[in-house]
Amino acid sequence: MVKPLADEKPRTGKPDEDENRMTKDLAEDAVWKKMQQNTFTRWANEHLRTVNKHIADITTDFSDGIRLIALVEVLSGKRLPNYNKRPKVRAQKIENVNIALQFLKNDEKIRITVSMLSMVKLN
Repeated sequence: MVKPLADEKPRTGKPDEDENRMTKDLAEDAVWKKMQQNTFTRWANEHLRTVNKHIADITTDFSDGIRLIALVEVLSGKRLPNYNKRPKVRAQKIENVNIALQFLKNDEKIRITVSMLSMVKLN
């Protein structure tokens, strides 16, 4: 038998009650995730404002690498190497994101745990 965590209510064995509890937990998690997205978006926009850029949705707005590179440049105070300023195809977007992530990893010594492919949405 699986023991519940300290703050977790034990399962009742009744499908309706367990399903309701899981739905409530997912809803609370969704609220927390939305708060984190909003907080990061505001923080990023504070920095991007200095270069006249803006993001509305962090799940998509960094996918072409342009605003990600701008944010990295603002935060580091350094210029990144040449990148595609108007990426049209997925390969160009992946290359831009890779430039930003490689700069963070190699020059700034920041451990990167996200893959560049996960940042580029299929368009």
